[in-house]
Order: sequence, then structure tokens, then C-alpha cells
Amino acid sequence: MEMLHGVVEWIVAVVGQWGYVGIVIMMFLESSCFPFPSEVVMIPAGYLASPAYLTSASYASGHEMNLWVAIIMGIIGSWLGALFNYYLALALGRPLLLKWGKYLLISEKNFEKGEKFFRSHGEISTFTGRLIPVIRQYISLPAGIARMNMAHFLFWTGLGAGIWVAILAVIGYVAGQNSELIQEYSREATILAVGSCVAIIIVYVIIHRRRKSRQSIAETK
Repeated sequence: MEMLHGVVEWIVAVVGQWGYVGIVIMMFLESSCFPFPSEVVMIPAGYLASPAYLTSASYASGHEMNLWVAIIMGIIGSWLGALFNYYLALALGRPLLLKWGKYLLISEKNFEKGEKFFRSHGEISTFTGRLIPVIRQYISLPAGIARMNMAHFLFWTGLGAGIWVAILAVIGYVAGQNSELIQEYSREATILAVGSCVAIIIVYVIIHRRRKSRQSIAETK
């Protein structure tokens, strides 16, 4: 436990030293293809914005943050990382997948079906994908391959990333350096996020099917 507490203190110190620019850089890495967890960035940032940090023994002048600015920097970093993946997939994704897809049991026909699906449902996929662990790092790749509308891509990416970034920052603000509370709140937040995504997708499917049914009825009249 003492070792874990020491690791937490070290991470907080690093985030404090790097400041807001560090949040952008690290969230860029988290949002792109690099395996860098957002929890390591935004939870310490939230703690550095809390009153508890200002009165703690580890307080360092100039390392304190504003919660809202930290969240905005986290969103900007997430946007930049998502754009990196988007343009990477746009430039290399389709040719490489068509060339090597057969080794992954992905036929050209199935690939085209996937592209068509994302073109029709890219917004809901991008938004919910940003709230699901592991998927959030890679959801921008199919968006780039499908050439998703940039304005829509940025909006839904920012909305999904913003919700997750804000949740993590608030966890850090409330839990401070209490590793047990951080783990508990992070687990509950993940379960809530995944559950909410499932509920959103179910509602979306119901609405989409009803709308499609109405269109079919209208066309037959």
C-alpha cells in the first residue's frame, strides 16, 4: 500500500510539473493508438484542483490547477489524439485492411458493409465508443476509414471525451490521493458509463427501426 501511495504521489507530481500542456500531451497519447490510460492523467489533475491539495504536505506552489481548465485541456488533448487516428486511418487504413484483411478473416464485402454501417451510424458509434474502455482509443480509426463528416466527428468525439474526462477529474477532486476511493469510484464510473452506453444504443436502435418502418409505410402508399 505504501508503494502504491508513493506511485500516486509521483504521478501527481509529474502532472503538476507538466501543467496544462502536460494534460494535452498525455491525453493526446491516450486518445491515439498509444496504450496510455486517461485515469493516470485526469484523476491527478482533478486532485491538483482540489482544496485538499492546497492544504496537503505535498503541496508545491505553481502546481495547483483550475478544475474547468484541466477538463478543457483534457478535451483538447482527446480531440488531437482522435484527429491523429482519424487521418492515419484515412491515409493508410483502407488500403492496408483490404490488403491484409484476408489474414484477419475480413473480406472486402464485409469491410464495405462495415463502412456503410459507420456512415449511417457513425455519430452514435463515436459518442458511445469514447465512453467504453479500450474502444475509446480506437473508435476514431473506423471514423477515418469511413470519412465521417469532420464537424460531426469533432462534436461527438468532444462530447463523449468531455463526459469521461470530467468524470475522472471530479473523481480526483473528491477522492484526492486515497487509492482505495479512486479504485472504487473509477470502477463505478466505468460500470455506469458502459451501462449508459448500452441503454443509449438500445433506445437508438428502437428509434431507428421505428423511423425506418414509418419510411417504408410512407413509400408504399
